[in-house]
Amino acid sequence: MSQTKISIVSPVHNRKAETLQWLRSLEELDCDGFDIRVVIVDDGSTDGTADAVAAAFPDTEIIFGDGNLWFTGGTNRGIEAALEHDPDYILTCNNDTICDPRAVRVMVECAQQYPRSVVGPLLLDWTTPHKLFQVSPKWELLSGGFRHWRNQTVWTVPKRPWSVDIIVGNCVLFPVQAIREVGLMDEKRFVHYGDAEYTPRMRRLGWRLLIEPRARIFCKPNDPPPRFRSLSFTDKIKALFSNSPNAHSLWRRHYMNIATAPNYLEGLAATPVFYARYLLGKNLEGDWAETLHEPDLSETFADRVVKD
Repeated sequence: MSQTKISIVSPVHNRKAETLQWLRSLEELDCDGFDIRVVIVDDGSTDGTADAVAAAFPDTEIIFGDGNLWFTGGTNRGIEAALEHDPDYILTCNNDTICDPRAVRVMVECAQQYPRSVVGPLLLDWTTPHKLFQVSPKWELLSGGFRHWRNQTVWTVPKRPWSVDIIVGNCVLFPVQAIREVGLMDEKRFVHYGDAEYTPRMRRLGWRLLIEPRARIFCKPNDPPPRFRSLSFTDKIKALFSNSPNAHSLWRRHYMNIATAPNYLEGLAATPVFYARYLLGKNLEGDWAETLHEPDLSETFADRVVKD
């Protein structure tokens, strides 16, 4: 019987310890029947990441960037390299994660059971391992875009795979045919958030996006950006109007909303809604959101659970 070929791709920059920890977790994967290759794009690391990986994991393919690829360009270069090996699936994965040994297997099983599906796992905060992390955001125009959940756990999700509008890019399993049909991430408009528009684009082109609750990936929490109010006036202007990876960039949010919304008009309207909520102190991405009641995802997405 032929093996299922899987390429695992990750862009890295100056996180040697996290990268080695992630690679050690890949060594523990349940991979019987799989042919797994790992491709790392080292984008100008200065902490010896590439040398450490080469020494500890000599079978890992390492591609070098000059420090200007960012997340999206780095991921794209890794995907391009992975495609040279003609895999059945490409798993894009952040290097600050730890993979449960069965995570990849159950995602592949899900993709095989439900054709033309891109599959994501439960992302879990590794400091609070039962707590979900950026899983199954829901588009809400009156929230100013996608609403991310704050209080969901492994016990509040559907028991079976469910369809979503977007899969956050910390870990995503792509059938290679999806990538060949849709192309690469948009690294011109989204140098650091290419995953934000990628899976919604696939969904619009006929690919179903699923979360497989049996798959568990433990993620390092995001480092919070500097609070906007703490910036100097000059830095505020730069943050708002630079088309850059800056988390406060108005252009970044504008492009993301248009690219991910159900339609262009909702995407266009979502950006002023977001900033109006921000000025009112009711930003669903801020601390205020912690005070809100959230129904369980098993209730919110009950009508999206897939049937056999």
